[in-house]
Amino acid sequence: MATIKSIQSAYIDYVLTEGHEPKSVYLFAKNNDMTEDEFYRYFGSFEAVEQNIWAEFGKKTITEIKTQEVWPQYSSREKALSFFYSFFELLKGSRSFAIYSLKKQPRGISTPRVLDNLKTIFENFADELVRDGIETGELTDRKFFSKRYKDGLWMQFGFVLKFWTSDNSAGFEKTDEAIEKGLNVTFDLFQRSPIDNLIDYGKFLAKNGGFKEKMGF
Repeated sequence: MATIKSIQSAYIDYVLTEGHEPKSVYLFAKNNDMTEDEFYRYFGSFEAVEQNIWAEFGKKTITEIKTQEVWPQYSSREKALSFFYSFFELLKGSRSFAIYSLKKQPRGISTPRVLDNLKTIFENFADELVRDGIETGELTDRKFFSKRYKDGLWMQFGFVLKFWTSDNSAGFEKTDEAIEKGLNVTFDLFQRSPIDNLIDYGKFLAKNGGFKEKMGF
């Protein structure tokens, strides 16, 4: 009896051995002792298999980091760093598949289709971090922009993922460095800055008659 896991394993083995996806679901099913019906019970296409594999990477990472004893004490920045480090540590074990899956995607699209399900999982996780950060005062609640914080984190994730596929440093230490520097810059932008103080001051003046009036001009 075919399962989600057995189909995924057979698919990964095939694409890494042959360098391309199976020619048809019929042949794939036949060569793996299952029926087409068993395949379609779980997946509608080979692309759906890949989307599910990437989604599982995300789900497994989130499950693992949230079981850490220190998780409740982490700041939003630390939680984001934990996710990134853990995700790419997990991905090391499937690097060949990850590179195959990403390299065959059409160029010029913002998010490869194989990452669609992972993106949804990531953005839900990022939304949670952002809400917690705003509630604790770690992050600044900016009108209109706060809702876009998760997009900034996803862009950072995409950058690191692309960087990782080309990283040939020992232990992918340059990827770790990219994670640290990139996320710290991103969270610095999410926190209060002199620009926020300037905006608040402008709002104060507008509500209280303006600078000229107060100075008697």
